[in-house]
Amino acid sequence: MKALLCTQLGAIDALRVEEVASPRPAAGQVLIDVKAAAANFPDVLMVEGKYQFKPPMPFAPGCEVAGQVTEVGAGVTHVKAGDAVLAIMPHGGFAEEAVADESRVVVLPAGANLEIAAAFMFTYATSYHALHDRAALSPGETLLVLGAAGGVGLAAVELGRKMGARVIAAASSDEKLEACRSRGAAETINYATEDLRERVKALTEGRGVDVVLDPVGGPYTEPALRSLAWRGRLLVVGFADGEIPRIPLNLALLKGCSIVGVFWGDFTRREPEAHAANTRRLVEWMAAGELEPLICERLPLARGAEALRLVKERRVRGKVLVLPEL
Repeated sequence: MKALLCTQLGAIDALRVEEVASPRPAAGQVLIDVKAAAANFPDVLMVEGKYQFKPPMPFAPGCEVAGQVTEVGAGVTHVKAGDAVLAIMPHGGFAEEAVADESRVVVLPAGANLEIAAAFMFTYATSYHALHDRAALSPGETLLVLGAAGGVGLAAVELGRKMGARVIAAASSDEKLEACRSRGAAETINYATEDLRERVKALTEGRGVDVVLDPVGGPYTEPALRSLAWRGRLLVVGFADGEIPRIPLNLALLKGCSIVGVFWGDFTRREPEAHAANTRRLVEWMAAGELEPLICERLPLARGAEALRLVKERRVRGKVLVLPEL
């Protein structure tokens, strides 16, 4: 089979498509004929050697795929050959075939769109865990989403609207903000040309927002924290900007607010029943057409490095897919 391999850490452009042996499913695993794989920020960090987990070399990046099961390992009970599935895996998705643990595989409803499925779980499950489990977002509250045109951001915009919140989307260009409005943002802020804090103040008549979802970090976190209303919640999702901000903790005291960590990966391992319930709800909404990720690029396997570079440079609106059969 063909796979996009990382043979040295650090250089995205050094990734190359090579012929390798097809993987075999071990006990508790399934083999998937990959139809689509999504590029995510952890893939970038893994290739650059900056992720907390370093797979053995060489490896194919890609932690989110959709396709058809072709073989199951010993002990697998809820998945069978022929099932259409989406799956989350540590790596290996940028390939014609990939293996995943049964516990990380979701059987899709009949007729599910595999491209949409491949672009769905990582971002929507992260944002839903953040908004539902960590922030307890309530109808009528105001949600500010930073990096709102990225995968996690757009999912948060869409979910926030569905959960009854007024959503303010913040991003770095008018083109990105148009994508946010198409997914339900009531108001938008271009923080490349507007003062984030002053704009929030104007949009909320000085009250501030109830929840901030922040997958960006860097220079935007502190003004967003200062824009919280009393008893507001700042959701720390990630640091796509590359800089981990230093926060004056007196702000939490003065606003009576909470700074809340969101680690979806560990949540899935530590609270599997809650994760399973979230997954069922999200897949139901996806199957009903109530949630649909924005896919901005579809690239062949040979251009998988380009997909990761688009993510790294924050030039993605929604998700970019790698299609092994393209």
